[in-house]
Amino acid sequence: QVQLVESGGGLVQPGGSLRLSCAASGSIFSINAMGWYRQAPGKQRELVAAVTTGGSTNYADSVKGRFTISRDNAKNTVYLQMNSLKPEDTAVYYCHADLVHGVGLKVTFTDSWGQGTQVTVSS
Repeated sequence: QVQLVESGGGLVQPGGSLRLSCAASGSIFSINAMGWYRQAPGKQRELVAAVTTGGSTNYADSVKGRFTISRDNAKNTVYLQMNSLKPEDTAVYYCHADLVHGVGLKVTFTDSWGQGTQVTVSS
């Protein structure tokens, strides 16, 4: 019932920048952590960055200092600013959200994935 809509992927040359966006919509009471994952051909899906509702962040070692995750709680949107891109960053990037439905004794926890957006870093 919850949908994550991603945008911002594309082709960029090494050293360039891209900003990914992911907006959540549907029947949501609140969103806890949100994050970005990526999967390259022949590799496992890996966590790139995550952010809590309080603003705490976590990054994969391979992207520290280059990528920045942020969120706009009012818009139920998470962003990934990617700078100094490298060819090894090429992958399908997926948005993920931990969701809370209802409140109190009726609360239900679920999660949701976006469809993925292709990021290609090549000259």
